[in-house]
Amino acid sequence: MILLLIVSAVTFGIFFLLPKLAGQSTDQLAQQYIGKAPTPADIAAVKQNLGLDKPVYEQYWDFLKGIFVGVDYKFGPEAARCHVPCFGYSFKTHLEVWPEIQSRLPVTLSLAAGAAVLWVVSGVATGVLSALRPGSIFDRMAMGVALAGVSLPMFFTGALALALFTYQWPIFERSDYVPLLDDPFGWARTLVLPWVTLAFLYSALYARLTRAGMLETLSEDYIRTARAKGLRERRVVVRHGLRAALTPIITVFGMDLGLLLGGALITEQVFSLKGVGAFAVDSINANDLPNILGVTLLAAFFIVMCNLVVDVLYAAVDPRVRLS
Repeated sequence: MILLLIVSAVTFGIFFLLPKLAGQSTDQLAQQYIGKAPTPADIAAVKQNLGLDKPVYEQYWDFLKGIFVGVDYKFGPEAARCHVPCFGYSFKTHLEVWPEIQSRLPVTLSLAAGAAVLWVVSGVATGVLSALRPGSIFDRMAMGVALAGVSLPMFFTGALALALFTYQWPIFERSDYVPLLDDPFGWARTLVLPWVTLAFLYSALYARLTRAGMLETLSEDYIRTARAKGLRERRVVVRHGLRAALTPIITVFGMDLGLLLGGALITEQVFSLKGVGAFAVDSINANDLPNILGVTLLAAFFIVMCNLVVDVLYAAVDPRVRLS
């Protein structure tokens, strides 16, 4: 909670304090929230609603208070209500930030969850098999593919996947996102190509991490002792070897998943998925600061929560953490 508060304060300061330190006036700052050719009445309304003439700490307190109690914005005789949780109000689209993010969140959650399952299973399995046969043909081929996966950017592999499997060979049709509860088969069909493409990028890193960790673990004395006792090779590899090698993998997984849940910007843009990442890109292009601030806070929340889960998983995976 404290970390989220610090992140929110830093993010808020970037959007509201740094422009003032750079010499922007309150009128210029308010104009960024309105768009092109604002009237003096529009600028005055935004300044009043956001309290831009107040000290930054008062503006931040009003922002925090709005998350829990909501905010009323007045535009002359008209008024707009930003309901709880109020992460801001876009003066360009005249829409609340949170409902906009909430409507796009299922797309990002579906993309991140499906890709995460694929890259963890394929990456860890490939790394384990490579570590058990170091120097073999499989090891060399797997690490070569992993090197290509780590090196190639997402916008290239995504565009290549679309060119081959959608246009050259129409195996996967390009269509809009289908909600899971409406049509599970259609939901999976629209996401399978983004899943595989995104998983290829991440599984390459996990394969290399798993291989390096397993090679180090399998050379430990307790592994030789377990084998000398006559334990089955599968038990030695999975129970004693893999569990000890999973700690750095879980750490990286928590960061990767948290970042993806905050919006897979490039993947969503390449595959025309209207998720949180695409919403962030559109907000940046439109210079819509309340939307950008809302997405930033959401991404920070997911990263903090994922790291909290990772800390809990440490004790479940590695007994040495519980003993310490």
